[in-house]
Amino acid sequence: MYKSKIAGIGANVPENVITNFDLEKLMDTSNEWILERTGIHERRFITQPTGAAELALPACIKAVKNAGINKSDIDLIIVATLTPEHQCPGTSSFLQVLLELPGVPTLDIRVQCSGFIYGLSIADQFIKTGQYKNILLIGVEVQSVGLDLSTEGRDLSVLFGDGAGAAVISRSYNDSAILSTHLFGDGRYAKDLWVEAPVGYQNPRISAKMLEEGKQYPKMNGKHVFKHAIVRFPEVVRTALKANNWTIDDVDIVIPHQANQRIIEAIAKRLELPLEKVYSNIHKYGNTTAASIPLAIYDALNEGKIKNGDNVILAAFGSGFTWASAAVRW
Repeated sequence: MYKSKIAGIGANVPENVITNFDLEKLMDTSNEWILERTGIHERRFITQPTGAAELALPACIKAVKNAGINKSDIDLIIVATLTPEHQCPGTSSFLQVLLELPGVPTLDIRVQCSGFIYGLSIADQFIKTGQYKNILLIGVEVQSVGLDLSTEGRDLSVLFGDGAGAAVISRSYNDSAILSTHLFGDGRYAKDLWVEAPVGYQNPRISAKMLEEGKQYPKMNGKHVFKHAIVRFPEVVRTALKANNWTIDDVDIVIPHQANQRIIEAIAKRLELPLEKVYSNIHKYGNTTAASIPLAIYDALNEGKIKNGDNVILAAFGSGFTWASAAVRW
């Protein structure tokens, strides 16, 4: 059995910054209303037709360079996204072409906000068994083109942004390692945070009537999602602690999915951690779903908040419901 590690990290976001004041011009909202409920100051939106693979490409190139390997060393591409270019095939196929890696296997996973950690767990298993040496794992979202940017859709549309993060998962020959991953789900709550259309069990899968009713836009039972998130996040962090015989004092930093600043603050309080040990960059990017954790890792590293030898816990909760954590020694 081999060990795996996060060997390289990269990120990419559109240059176009959308502030809360910009959203005030599109819907009945205010900077104060958004800040109070989400902690978000701004997010990034694409300005021209850009697919998830195109947005992810610069992040992948940075991650490969950061890992100190060649692009040709990549054995597998895993993409986590809820915003693929097309229903079929997956974004990983289009990304493989952009990376010029014909023959390399590709895999798309769809567990939304938990996607990066689910992908990390999959990559970890492939590395451990010896099947692959270097896996490119991506979390990417182009959400701006699928939001209801009106007063009717404001509760959700103020939350989300576009972005991409990538990591190279490789064999480890030192103390740096992915120590454990923990995955959970409960489909009973799937319709509390979902996009209803297109519908896969009727013909046509999307109709004018569905579009008129706004079923192509995400919908959320906000109170129910918040209630579950502030329970599942600390719970799944404690699962990682127990698996590694750590106490919370052994953890140098927790990097949660960037869902909402209120949720991040609730995580810190319930874990009895100072807020500075629970990383947050949601104020800059909004909720970038599958991209949020790798974007946060990238920023935390650049800010010097993760150092070699640090014990890091990643945690996520999102639609499905799904939730997950990973314990990593950097």
